[in-house]
Amino acid sequence: MALTLEEKKAVVAEVAEVAKAAFSAVAAEYRGLTVGEITRLRIRAREENVYLRVVKNTLARRALQDTDFACMSDRLTGPLMLAFSREDPGAAARMAKDFAKEHDKFQVTMLSVGGQLLEPADIDRLAKLPTRDQAISMLMSVMQAPVAKFVRTLNEVPSKLARTVAAIRDQKQQAA
Repeated sequence: MALTLEEKKAVVAEVAEVAKAAFSAVAAEYRGLTVGEITRLRIRAREENVYLRVVKNTLARRALQDTDFACMSDRLTGPLMLAFSREDPGAAARMAKDFAKEHDKFQVTMLSVGGQLLEPADIDRLAKLPTRDQAISMLMSVMQAPVAKFVRTLNEVPSKLARTVAAIRDQKQQAA
């Protein structure tokens, strides 16, 4: 069933709104997958807060026009599924990479981050980006390291003094 003009405008507006707020995008061919497999992918996308949508290429081009993902417009060909990461940049890439391992017919065709178009081979780099919680944890450990070293250094002075006094005491006891 064909979409009416109003439905097409709604789809373009929805995808454009998501794309403006997204951190990264993944486009993948899904030709040959069963409805059950696509349903499992959609469930996983919902769990990981990834916006997943099959959109006609002409509508996708219009939706991506004024966003960071406009660089993808020229390569939108064939039946594609678009996935947008809404919370952390690597979420859509991790989801697509894991799903592609299990399903040979699911092929990532392009990636985009921050207005830059990446090749499908770069999916590993994008998927390895830390989540927000992981990035905060890494930052906190880097910030904590100098303070911890300073505390250890301050603690070393009285410890060294105590060891020196103990060594002198032992030396005097042996001499007596």
